[in-house]
Amino acid sequence: MNEKPSDDLKRLVKAFGYSAEGLKAAMKHPAFRIEVWVASFMAPFAIMLGDTASEKALMIGSLMLVLIVELLNTGIERVTDRVSGEWHELSKQAKDVASAAVLLSIANALVVWFIVLFS
Repeated sequence: MNEKPSDDLKRLVKAFGYSAEGLKAAMKHPAFRIEVWVASFMAPFAIMLGDTASEKALMIGSLMLVLIVELLNTGIERVTDRVSGEWHELSKQAKDVASAAVLLSIANALVVWFIVLFS
């Protein structure tokens, strides 16, 4: 437990590199690319249309949540495919549940934007 601060910095740099590799891999997934495009397009509108910092943060945060959940969905899909290329009901359910999480995150974003813009 006598790690040097330089070890922590090395670990942090490596972790950042792994995260960058993950984003690079996710960009190969069409759904993630579309959601990145939508979030990039909508984020400036959040800044323009939100009246308060809290509203802007909620609107942008809801977009980020979609991206985060899509990353998790993509990870689950890839692990499931890696474990077995054969069709299995549990693999299908895992993918379907992860996809449902993406759907709910998109619904959340729509609700947040609707509330902020129309209340």
